[in-house]
Amino acid sequence: MQMGSENENIFRHIQNAVIYSWAGFKAAWDNEMAFRTETIVIALMMPIGIWIGETAVQWALLIGSSLLVLITELLNSAVEKVVDRIGTEHHILSKQAKDLGSAAAAVSMLAALMVWGLITYERFMG
Repeated sequence: MQMGSENENIFRHIQNAVIYSWAGFKAAWDNEMAFRTETIVIALMMPIGIWIGETAVQWALLIGSSLLVLITELLNSAVEKVVDRIGTEHHILSKQAKDLGSAAAAVSMLAALMVWGLITYERFMG
């Protein structure tokens, strides 16, 4: 194998990953109200987080916990789409899969709320 073709394959892989990821973001934005809502709330909260946080670690925790909410919502949406693709008839395992995805999204929001709350508490009460 030629060295040039290997590099081209790497660049093609990166290019495809960017294209597919962008398509995923667009699909989430266009079709998922929860993702849009969370994205807007997080975008509005980021300047407040930058002000609340006093260190790079605090900023990383504030931003990271917020991104975790979006990551979990994307995965939850993916689970829901796959379940719906398999079939629309009621099945206990389909319901459980969707409920588990929803629970994961709720836990990520709780984790973000705890991080934001604790850092805010430390900033103003500590």
